[in-house]
Order: sequence, then C-alpha cells, then structure tokens
Amino acid sequence: MTKLDKLKENLRGLGSVAVAFSGGVDSTFLLKVAQEVLEDKVLALTAASKFVPRREINETIKFCAENKIRQIIFEADVLNIEGVKENPENRCYLCKRELFKNFLRLAEENKISAVVEGSNMDDTSDYRPGMKALAELQIKSPLIAAELYKAEIRELSKEFNLPTWKKPSMACLASRFVYGEILTEQKLATVDAAEQFLIDAGFNQMRVRVHGKIARIEILPEDFPKLLKMREEISARLKNLGFDYVTLDLQGFRSGSMNATINHG
Repeated sequence: MTKLDKLKENLRGLGSVAVAFSGGVDSTFLLKVAQEVLEDKVLALTAASKFVPRREINETIKFCAENKIRQIIFEADVLNIEGVKENPENRCYLCKRELFKNFLRLAEENKISAVVEGSNMDDTSDYRPGMKALAELQIKSPLIAAELYKAEIRELSKEFNLPTWKKPSMACLASRFVYGEILTEQKLATVDAAEQFLIDAGFNQMRVRVHGKIARIEILPEDFPKLLKMREEISARLKNLGFDYVTLDLQGFRSGSMNATINHG
C-alpha cells in the first residue's frame, strides 16, 4: 500500500471530515484528497486572524470556490486569547487550543465526525507546542498517520495539479517575533507589510524576523545577490515601516529559527 493509499483509507474510515484549511501546501493537499475520497462530506474550516496575511485567506476562498468545497471562515480574535499577546514559548499551544476548540464546535454543528489538520512528518522534528493542543483535543493528523513528508506532499500535489505544489512554506506572523515580545495588531501589520514588499520584489521563500527595531531578513542563499542589488530600496522601505536597522541573516531562510533561543534542557 502506498502512502497515498494509506491516507485515503484513513480519511475514508473517518466518514466525514472538517479540514483545518490555511491554504498552505499541506492543508490544500489534505483537503483535495479528502474531497476525492469523501466528496460532499468534507468541510473546509479557515481561521481568519491578525496572525494570517489577508492574501492567504483570499487564496483559501478562491480554492474552495474553484473546487466546489464548502468553507466556513471563522473570525478569530487571537490577541484576546489569554496569554497569547505576551508571546510566551507556548504561544502556539495557547492559540491552537482555542482555535481548534472552535473548529470542533463548528464540526459538531455541521454534523461532521472528525476535525483533521495538515501537520506532516517534518513537523515532528521541531519545537511545535501546538502539537500538544492537537493531541489533547484529539484532532487527527492524517498526513502524519500516512508518514508523509513535505517533499512527498509537494510531489503528490504536483501530480494532483494543485497550485500549491511549489508554494513557499508559510507560518503565522507571530512566529516572526522573539518570545516574550508583546504582540500588537500594529506590529503584526508592520511585518506583514515588510514581507509583502519582499514578495512583490520576487522573494518567495523568506521571513522578516523582528528583534525590537531590527528587521532580520531570511531568504534563500541563492537570492542573496538579488537582495544586495536592491539593498538601498529594501532598507528604505523597511525603515519607512518603522525599523531602525535592516539586516540580512547569513544563514539564510530556515523554518522556526526563533526556536533557537529556547533552552530545551
């Protein structure tokens, strides 16, 4: 049995599913396979919040409309979840726990038997406190159950002709800030604007990490020459957004780089 077959069998066994749908590579693939297996017994649940760029929400709406998948968009006031705006190391746990409680409620109201989400095998190797919340709430992670890795999901997404097969990895905007820095709507909007500027300039896989008034740009090493050619324009734009210093991280883009400050011992 292939991993794809295992995934389909798992989903079929659930009967009906509500997919936590962010529009990223993993949740898009999961949603499409669920639709193929369960047809109209699939519901897409999308949390719209200040942690998610509006362009991402718009992409979920477009995908569901084009594929005739029923979608519910839940407006999530994440900054008012107790403890979240203080940005502790377990912020993701606090946030995900509340979001998925709402997803479970919406699934129950719509007579859907299970809530599933798109974590994959690569997500099991990093510090991800949100996984604890998923386990506590008994949220299913079918891609992990099928032992699928990100590279395999991208390859299968290409075979499925999904537009996300080569989409850059996304993460919530709160992940751009040092743990302990108070999160505000203005700070989140600023980092969103900075990243949108870089996206518009042609940098797809990147992050703008925030250290107080310092913007630390992470891009792929092969994009370094392009950024250096544009350094004056980029520096001017980010300073206009409120940063005093604009830096390039010589290690390049890497997911979860803010977790390097955590003492796991």
